[in-house]
Parts: sequence; C-alpha cells; structure tokens
Amino acid sequence: MIRSLWKQGHWPSLLASFLYFDVSFMVWVLLGALGVVISQDIPMTVFQQGLMVALPILGGSIFRVLLGWYSDRFGAKRAGMLGMSASMVPLFCLWIGGTRLPEIYAYGFLLGVAGASFAAALPLASRWYPKENQGLVMGIVGAGNSGTLLATWFAPRLAQIFGSWHAVFGVALIPMSIILLLYLFAAKEPVMQQTKSSQASDFIRLLKEKDTWLFCYFYSITFGGFVGFSSFLPLYFHGQFTLSPLQAANIAALCVLSGSFVRPVGGWLADRIGGVSLLKGLFFSISIMLGVLPFLPSLTLQAGCFFALMVCLGMGNGSVFQLVPQRFRQEIGTVTGLVGAAGGVGGFYLPFLLGLVREQSGSFVPGFIFLCAVVGIAWGCLLAVKQQWLSQWADIRRTTTQFQHAAEK
Repeated sequence: MIRSLWKQGHWPSLLASFLYFDVSFMVWVLLGALGVVISQDIPMTVFQQGLMVALPILGGSIFRVLLGWYSDRFGAKRAGMLGMSASMVPLFCLWIGGTRLPEIYAYGFLLGVAGASFAAALPLASRWYPKENQGLVMGIVGAGNSGTLLATWFAPRLAQIFGSWHAVFGVALIPMSIILLLYLFAAKEPVMQQTKSSQASDFIRLLKEKDTWLFCYFYSITFGGFVGFSSFLPLYFHGQFTLSPLQAANIAALCVLSGSFVRPVGGWLADRIGGVSLLKGLFFSISIMLGVLPFLPSLTLQAGCFFALMVCLGMGNGSVFQLVPQRFRQEIGTVTGLVGAAGGVGGFYLPFLLGLVREQSGSFVPGFIFLCAVVGIAWGCLLAVKQQWLSQWADIRRTTTQFQHAAEK
C-alpha cells in the first residue's frame, strides 16, 4: 500500500502538504507551549490562562471555513500560500509587541490562520489520490499535527535561551518562510478538481446534511481533544503538580508525541477494518480514560493515562477523515473546512472549560466528568448510525473488502 503511493498521485504535493500542515500547527499552538512562561511575565488567573491558549484554536475554527471555501473555489495550492503568508502577521506582531493581555488575546486569535491550514493541506493531497488510499494519505498529511510537539518541546527552551518569549515568535518566522518557498515550487494543483466552483449556497446545503453534523461532532472530540490538551497540558502539569516550566513542557511533549504520529496509523487501520468500527472502539476507550484520569493519585499515573488518551485521539483523527472523503468527495474542501472548524471549536472549549471549572470549583474533576459524558454520547450516536452508514455508503464497503482481499493474499 505504501509503495502504491509512489506510483499514483503526486508525492511532492503530498510532502508539501505535510510540511505546510506541520509548520502551521507549530505556530498555531505556540501560545499554549509558552503559556507558563507568559503567565509568569504577565500575571493572570487560571481562567485567563485557559482563554489565552484557547483563542488561537477558536480563530482556527473560523478561518478554516473561509480557507476551505477558498480552496474549493480558487485551488488548494493558492489557499495554502495565502494561509502561510497571513500566518506571518501575528507572528511578527507577537515578536515586536504583545506586552498586555488584550494584545495577546487579539494576536492569539489571528494565529488561528495557521490552524486553518487543515482546510487547504488535506484537499491538496486528497484530490491527488484514489479512494482506496484516502485513509493513509489523509493520515500522512494529518501527521503534521506533530508540529504541536515541536512547539511544546522547543518553545520553552528557546524562550530560556533568548531570555524572552517574544523572541520565539520571531524565530518561528524562519521555518514558516522556508516552507512557504518549498510549497510554492513543490506543490501542484490536483488534477482531480471538482467540476464547479464552490458557492456560498454549498455551505447551506451541506449544513442540512445530518452526516455533516455528525462528522463535526466526532471531530470536535478527536481533534478538539488532541489540540486542546496539547495547548493546555503544560499549564495543567505546572498547576497541578507545581512543576517548573521546562518540566511541565517535557511531560506534555511526551504526551503530545504519542498522539502526533499515530494519525496515519488510524487512517490505515480505518482503511483495513472500516472507519466506523475503529472510531467506535476509540470513543469507548476515550470516555473511560477521561472518567478515571482526574482520580489518579500521582503524576506518573496521570501522565501515563494522558499518553494513552492522546494515542486514541490521534488515531481518531485519522479515522474520522477516512470517512469524510468517502461521503463528501466533490465538496471535500468545503466539508474539510466545516469539520475542521468543529474540531477547532472543540479545541477551544476544552481549555476554556477546564480553566473555568478549575477557577470556579477549585478542581478539574467536574470538567473531566463532563468531557467523559460528551464522548459517551458520541459513542451512542455512532452505534445508532453504524448500520445506516454501512448500508448506504457502498464505497466504504468496497474499500474495506479490497483491503481484506489484499490482506488475505
């Protein structure tokens, strides 16, 4: 299967999509990675910390819809170039400014442009490859969420080296500029473009589809959980166990690492056994872990549980987007923007909710219990629609059968 990727499609575009996604995710979560350091420079409450790391994710939700529409209408390559160019603006602003909390909130929201990369990078790669490779291709590009690991690991260290967290945003302009140039020359507009330009009415039509809302719900859990915890874990470990900024960043980075590179595995497994079956098992596991996590008595046990949780969330991302292209092939850019936006909304509410609950009740427990219930309901919804999806989506059945035959051979 891996070998077939070199014979089909356009691998330079696949590579460019991954790199664009990777560097953009690194930029997107920089405020979360530097949250402990910034809060030491600018005093803020737990709720204000949660809002600070959540606003870039909210911005990503909004900008993803716009970039997804632009991708369908004007091309995924153009959308990617626009996204990277626009991402440099808040980076520059936080490099030379951002001395007050309202400024950080505003510039942080604009960092959401980097998070919108999802709506350009995935369509660029997806349209180059046939349906039987969608899970793996979308997983490879989606592995660019490893940029969150780069930010979590390197950002606090760079802040310590330069003696200023502002300098980290200036340094981030360098890889962003390099990838923009590489993307310009390596990426190529897919030949499998849709037959008509995306119109505003397409949003309304797609929003009338029940499946659109289900995908949004499911992705708000998998992706929202992954990016939300990626941004919030340094603050969580620092506050709960009084760790230093670097110690909190190290443990958070290990947890983020576990979920960063398993997205292709999730997509590949979804190709083999079916995205619905895989997602069902993942939702059940995620719900259990969220329910028990706040009651674990030690840092080691909680870190281990977060490690496993991020693995399931990362695989869930690949599983959801194995299903999306099967259901919405022609509108993949627009749907990717909508579903990706929902994922960003989930990522916004997670640190926002946990910070608010912690400040109001003095404990994270109610927040985790609520998240557990949200995932449990999603598991129930998936059980309710499983048979309908499997009976209506002939393409999914054919894809699964092909891989089962290939495995038998």
